[in-house]
Amino acid sequence: MRTSALIVLFLALASASAPHAQPATNPTAELLREIIRVDTSNPPGHEGLVGDLLAAKLQPLGFTITRIPTPEAGKSHFIARLKGDGSKRPLLLAAHADVVGVEREKWTVDPFAGVLKDGYVYGRGAIDFKGGMAVFARAVMQLAENRVPLARDVIFLVEADEEAAQYNTTWLSRDHWAEIECEFAMNEGGWIIADPAGKVQYVSISTADKSSVAVVITAKGTSTHSSMPRPDNPIFALSKAMAALSAYDPPVQLTPGTRQFFTTLAKTSKPPLSDAYTTLVTSQDPAAMARADREISKDPLMHAIMRTTIAPVTMNAGFRSNVIPGSAEARVNVRLIPGTDPHDMVREIARVINDPAITVSLANPSAGPSRTPASPEDTALYQSLARQARATFAGAEVTPYLFQAGTDAGAWRNRGVPVYGIYPYPITAEELTRMHGNDERVSVESLRLGTDMIYKTLVEVAGR
Repeated sequence: MRTSALIVLFLALASASAPHAQPATNPTAELLREIIRVDTSNPPGHEGLVGDLLAAKLQPLGFTITRIPTPEAGKSHFIARLKGDGSKRPLLLAAHADVVGVEREKWTVDPFAGVLKDGYVYGRGAIDFKGGMAVFARAVMQLAENRVPLARDVIFLVEADEEAAQYNTTWLSRDHWAEIECEFAMNEGGWIIADPAGKVQYVSISTADKSSVAVVITAKGTSTHSSMPRPDNPIFALSKAMAALSAYDPPVQLTPGTRQFFTTLAKTSKPPLSDAYTTLVTSQDPAAMARADREISKDPLMHAIMRTTIAPVTMNAGFRSNVIPGSAEARVNVRLIPGTDPHDMVREIARVINDPAITVSLANPSAGPSRTPASPEDTALYQSLARQARATFAGAEVTPYLFQAGTDAGAWRNRGVPVYGIYPYPITAEELTRMHGNDERVSVESLRLGTDMIYKTLVEVAGR
């Protein structure tokens, strides 16, 4: 027998003797790899291409497919509906197809190749939110493949323009509400956080989102030749204003949901962090609260959850190397705790900067505080999702959550439809930093576990 044949026989026998070996991939991971390969960086988006990919997989399984084009070529919303008997109102799963762009030179792999490496799927959107799309898609596909009798329609929506631009779910809901009307919905939001060893510590299900406003900070001065600088240089003035703002942190504001969230973390963490969480939710001592805040805020996610946040995102000044500009401008992204009036934040930012040469304004002067109530925790969907999370991740605590960013949930919550957010796969704190960053990835095993959890939730909530 040739040496090569002996090697093949040896490998086959070794594989057969390892019945507990996990496969290198699974259907959800393979679907995610396909979806990542469709570059939907927004702008321009081209989300309709993802709809084409999914239609070819869902239509043969009995899904009714609807595509809703937007006024922008190549940008559309995709809806797949699996019919139930109509005895209960529909359940909707929403996932956005667009992703943010990349700095290709900072990635170690092609961000649009769906690379499978060391048990992870790499690519832009692996976490946000093509990974979630793949999990939701495989879960609803399993309903059809397993011929699960349904009491309600299950609607799977793939959206355009969540990351940017105007044809998002708010646009969709204005003229096509009948296509996406439901009793309750699931989309991106809360986290399944694992420790570095991979053990899930907690599952957070978001029931509310922060809102986002753009604040414009402007300095004006005299435009003149750069050889004759003046004291009113707007770039210097703006730099001082931003330095003052960098030293400011808005105060802690705990909603009922975040209070419950931090109470849960006090139970799942170790000292000194567990003590800090307990202090945060129980203490009335300002000094003790400040110490707890400093300890907790070492984690940027936790820092963001418990307060309104201020983040400069763009600056603009000047047009020639020999001209001092007449103005300089910075845009600041402010993420508001629900109920916070953005006009109050403008006044607070102006107070912190404390410079009459600086103007602070809202990019959208008509913006007001969000009054949308949090989604309730007593619905069949929330209760089932929490139950299946506990069953899938033994020992993990489950808690409601205020999502630190914004999502597309407002299209439903503003109409009184409960929405529950979850990134349906365990990730570590380190992996979370890759979202919107470089070498974004999600593990193959996390995708398997998440698909199992969502599928069982759908069977429980939508099945007869």
